[in-house]
Amino acid sequence: MARVDAQRLRAACLALPGTYEDFPFGEETAVFKVQAFAGTPRARPGRIFALSGLHVTTPLTVSLKCEPQLAVELRRDHREITPAYHLNKEHWNGVDLTGALPDDLVLAMVEDSWDLVVAGMTVRERANLDWGG
Repeated sequence: MARVDAQRLRAACLALPGTYEDFPFGEETAVFKVQAFAGTPRARPGRIFALSGLHVTTPLTVSLKCEPQLAVELRRDHREITPAYHLNKEHWNGVDLTGALPDDLVLAMVEDSWDLVVAGMTVRERANLDWGG
């Protein structure tokens, strides 16, 4: 299996239901958001679940939302996982994608981040995303 690189990270994020890519902080930072009712009058702004400098960051990193207790455990067990820069350190991890972490762990963390954001949405929004919890 190929290492999680910028292209694979972007594809993994965009494969999740209701996800779109935005650049609110400038072209250098890709922000992945989930929105339940895109393009409808009910649409609220998307909620961020991942941020990454896909085109300019060396090494490649991604910031992902995480349950606080799990965040502590992941940071303890993997030196590539640290508190996320410029985000709430209790709820966000910065993940170094230089290849030292197993791909399945990285991809699971992306999905977990999306799940945490969707879990905070309304029942109707979650239903629109076919989220099973």
